[in-house]
Amino acid sequence: MNLARPKTLAAIVASAALVTAATTLPTATASTTSTLGCGKQAAPSGDYTVASGGLTRTYRLHVPDNYKSSKATSLILVYHGRGKTGAQTEAFSDLSKLDAIVAYPNGVIGDEDKQAWQGAPYAAKGVDDVKFTKDLLDDLESKYCVDARAVYATGKSNGAGFTGILACQMADRFAAIAPVSGAFYIEGTHCSPSRPIPVLDIHGTGDTTIPYGGDGERDLPSIQTWVRDWTVRDHCKPDPKTSQLGDDVLKFTYKGCKADVVHVAVTDGGHSWPGSDSTSGPGYVTQTFEAHELIGAFFKAHKLS
Repeated sequence: MNLARPKTLAAIVASAALVTAATTLPTATASTTSTLGCGKQAAPSGDYTVASGGLTRTYRLHVPDNYKSSKATSLILVYHGRGKTGAQTEAFSDLSKLDAIVAYPNGVIGDEDKQAWQGAPYAAKGVDDVKFTKDLLDDLESKYCVDARAVYATGKSNGAGFTGILACQMADRFAAIAPVSGAFYIEGTHCSPSRPIPVLDIHGTGDTTIPYGGDGERDLPSIQTWVRDWTVRDHCKPDPKTSQLGDDVLKFTYKGCKADVVHVAVTDGGHSWPGSDSTSGPGYVTQTFEAHELIGAFFKAHKLS
C-alpha cells in the first residue's frame, strides 16, 4: 500500500462514503434475537460490578435515553488503553452518542500499576479477560433487552488489541470489531475464529507509541500485516479499493470477503482517537472524520447471521 500523504482531495462522493453520520444502530426486527433482559426494569447509566474469575470487575455503563425494555437494542463493549479507564475512554470517544447500550469495562492492574488487558506483556498475570467479557455479556444480556445479533467491540491501544483477541476467540458473540490505534501483540497467540468476522481498523501512520510499521523488539506486527492476516481469515481478495478523504485519510476496502475488512490510515496521525481532542493520546489528531461515527456506521451495517 502506498500511504504517502495524498496530494489532492477525493471526490465528494468518496468522502461521504467514509464518514457517515451514524447515531442509530440496529434495533429489533423480525430477525432479532432478544435476550433474557427484555421486559425487565433496567438500571440507569452508571458504574457497576460483575464477578468473574474470583475477582470483582468494574465497568461504566451508558443506557440511551430512548431505551425501552420491550425493544432489543445494540450493545457495544469499549476497551480502554493501558493505564486508562472506561470513564476516560467514554469522555474522549463520544461512543455514548450512538443509539446503543455502551459498556466501558476496566482492566486489572498489571505492570507499573497500570490497568491493562490480556494479551499484552504488561497485563496482570493469570487474569482471563476473555472469560470476563463472556461473564459481562451474560450479565448485561440478563438485565437489558439486547439484540444478541448486534453486539460489538471497539477500543483504543491495548484495549483495541484485545478486541482482536475477542474476534479470534468469541466470534460467535460479536458481530464486528473496530480497533483504533491497536497494540496487536503476537507473542504466543493463535487465531482461529469460528466464523469470518467483520473488521474495521483505524491507525495513524505517525503513531510513535504503537508504530504503524510495527516494532519487532516489542513483538508488535506492522498494522498492514495485521490487517492482511484478517483479509486471509475473511477470504478477501488481496488488493483493496483505495479512497481518499480530505488530505490526511486513506481508506482501504477489501473486496470479495466473506466478512468485510476495512482499514483507515490517518497520514501522520498519532496515537489518538480521530475527531477527539488532545486528551485521547499523543500526536496529531485528525478532525477529518469522527471515529465514533465511522465505527457506528460500520457496526450498523453488520449483524450476526
